[in-house]
Amino acid sequence: MEVLLVVLAAVLAAVVVRSATAQHHLHHRIDQLVRRVAATGPGPGTGGSEGSIAELERATEEVTAQLEAARSTADRMAAALAAIPQGVVLCDERGHEVFRNQAAAAYASGRHAEALVEQAIRELTSAATEGRPHSRTLELYGPPRRVLLVSAFPLHEGDHAMGALVVVDDVSERRRLEAMRRDFVANISHELKTPVGAMGLLAETIASEDDFAVTRRLAQRMTGEALRVGRVIDDLLDLSRIEAEEAPRREPVGVGTVVQEAVDRVRPLSSARHIVIDTDQVRGGHWVRADQRQLVSAVANLLENACKYSDKGSTVEVRSRADATSVEISVHDHGIGIPGRDLERVFERFYRVDRARSRETGGTGLGLAIVRHVATNHQGEVSVTSREGEGSVFRLRLPNGAGSADDEAPVPRGAGHPVATGG
Repeated sequence: MEVLLVVLAAVLAAVVVRSATAQHHLHHRIDQLVRRVAATGPGPGTGGSEGSIAELERATEEVTAQLEAARSTADRMAAALAAIPQGVVLCDERGHEVFRNQAAAAYASGRHAEALVEQAIRELTSAATEGRPHSRTLELYGPPRRVLLVSAFPLHEGDHAMGALVVVDDVSERRRLEAMRRDFVANISHELKTPVGAMGLLAETIASEDDFAVTRRLAQRMTGEALRVGRVIDDLLDLSRIEAEEAPRREPVGVGTVVQEAVDRVRPLSSARHIVIDTDQVRGGHWVRADQRQLVSAVANLLENACKYSDKGSTVEVRSRADATSVEISVHDHGIGIPGRDLERVFERFYRVDRARSRETGGTGLGLAIVRHVATNHQGEVSVTSREGEGSVFRLRLPNGAGSADDEAPVPRGAGHPVATGG
């Protein structure tokens, strides 16, 4: 992108310089012609004053056409630079500003953080007009927090200095994605290394153990570690598949059916922890247009998360409500809750509020990331509200499907509306 901006700005600067040169040339030729007419007067066989005037008109028309073409090209280049999201400032060889697009105009009249950006633009422009390319990274703490890369490039046409170009690029999202990628590599390495290392140690112990009871106990632990690795891999494959399906197949899907399948999927966990999943407030008339497999995966992950972080013997409530544009599925638990500092990060891959609790329950840290991608794939959103010690509410909101928002009859228990009880 920066290379493209430099090329566009160089072309624009060349056009401006050539326009000024052409205009100067036009004035020079007109002055020469006027002096010739005044000095020589009408000469024999030359057409007299009429010939000089005709020559003057032809020269004027020729240079005027060149000027119009140059102005048209400059206008197109200016429109192209105005349309891009990066801020662009173009200066002449004396450092005087000759062009600033709309994105960069906000810095000139801004305050606080924008004023810092404008100061960087002026300082880097001065360096670039002296032939020194330079760049500076500005971290603006906002809100919102932003990272801006300000780059300045000298412009030349042959040996002639034409000025300088300054580009202001908001790289906040790029930096965030780079950090997420680094965290992902570090986390997946840790998640796989721990159980694989444990299995290696267990295998070595088994090889040298003669006691059958001890060997059996160690083998069971190996099986548990292998299952843990399998869960991580399954979740990774599930997340990869959902990310790849940016435009999933859409068909009318009843919310009651989705909740039933999700409850069935987490029944072993809820039964083991004696947790009741209450679906009395899931309504029968709520529909969405969705990929049923993805939606079941999302709701199941919300239920699994609620069961893992709730006390044994507690209750998890699933509710649905709808309006003319959207359907909301919410999962309420009464567990340990989420600290306020962690609320913005719980949907990141492998981010876990309580790592010790996650390892105890076999969590992989990918479930909520899967929910977020399912919501994004369906033009929806997922959100959470929580207080420590009081539980959490996760809300999955999706565009309304074929159902009526006024149909509030509950789903019969035998028609996709079960209540899971423990033990």
